[in-house]
Amino acid sequence: MTTLPRTPSFRLDGRRALVTGAGRGIGLAAAAALAQAGAEVVLVARSGAEVEEAAAAIRAEGGRAEAVALDVTDLAAMRAALAARPSFDVLVNNAGSARHAHVLDVTEADYDAILDLNLRAAFFVMQAVARGMKEAGRGGSIVNLSSQMGHVGGPRRSVYCATKFAIEGMTKAAALDLAPHGIRVNTLCPTFIETPMTRPGLADPANRAWVLSKIKLGRVGQVEDLMGAVAYLASDASSLVTGTSLLVDGGWTAE
Repeated sequence: MTTLPRTPSFRLDGRRALVTGAGRGIGLAAAAALAQAGAEVVLVARSGAEVEEAAAAIRAEGGRAEAVALDVTDLAAMRAALAARPSFDVLVNNAGSARHAHVLDVTEADYDAILDLNLRAAFFVMQAVARGMKEAGRGGSIVNLSSQMGHVGGPRRSVYCATKFAIEGMTKAAALDLAPHGIRVNTLCPTFIETPMTRPGLADPANRAWVLSKIKLGRVGQVEDLMGAVAYLASDASSLVTGTSLLVDGGWTAE
């Protein structure tokens, strides 16, 4: 009699997850996806009221969630907050921002602000969580939020693209360093997702038309489009996946 293989579980029961930039948009959706898969989730964002409301919404559905008001660019505060808590099994390293401008108009202040959050803070959050994972000895999964703009260029996005291309390289190198400890590191690379951050730009008819002309499936992404990908990368369903990118881009980078 044929013995059928069993699909690995997408469940995260008994695991602890940290999501940065979790008060709204993609971060909130990632936290919800992890909680709905059974994880205990710690939601981090600069806005205490916003992230507490998000955690309360998860708890109202029967999930387990803690809110932490924290600016991840304050590395000392970030490390202290993580040291005060048990280690994590999953990190969704999502906090990030953008200041789009023509390459000739980028200021030093814009450059420093975006690199500080999108790259420097992302690196050291990853490092701090990975240290905890190593000490706990259970392995883990780190999902660094990148972008389709970590694989292609875009107008008025030179600094943003620089950070996301860097996240791609950082992720591959970290995956090599951390593989002996059973820690997987991957990127999630969305196309334009309708969130509070992107909504103003997408409201411009010309910009929206350009976006839709590039997304081959013909629609702007919704945060729900990323939730299955987050659960997959966090869970045992992707246990042999590390050092790579999962593009959820509607075909943007296919040509």
